[in-house]
Amino acid sequence: MSIQDPRHIAAVLAAADQAEQVLPLFEAHRTEDARPRLAIEAARGWARGDVSVGEARSAAFAAQAAARASTEPAAKNAARSAGHAAATVHVASQAPHAKKYADAARAGDTS
Repeated sequence: MSIQDPRHIAAVLAAADQAEQVLPLFEAHRTEDARPRLAIEAARGWARGDVSVGEARSAAFAAQAAARASTEPAAKNAARSAGHAAATVHVASQAPHAKKYADAARAGDTS
């Protein structure tokens, strides 16, 4: 087990919290697609020391693929938020993007 920066862990967990808040917006439209949920779980798993950076990155890429597969704007943004939450494991600067997309999902933003 490697020593992790507590600030990095906090950023990952905050990003996961943001994404989880809007996850129902995705799951309401893509009920069979667990990729964003798995990305959030991977982010939290990394913070506990149970998931590798590589596993979290794979989960992030999968959540972004789920976003591309969605046609509903709030669902798309919710999946993007989850993807960025998992990507924060690899690059801490991804955390603000998880919040940005969560906010967009809440607002129904179409961007």
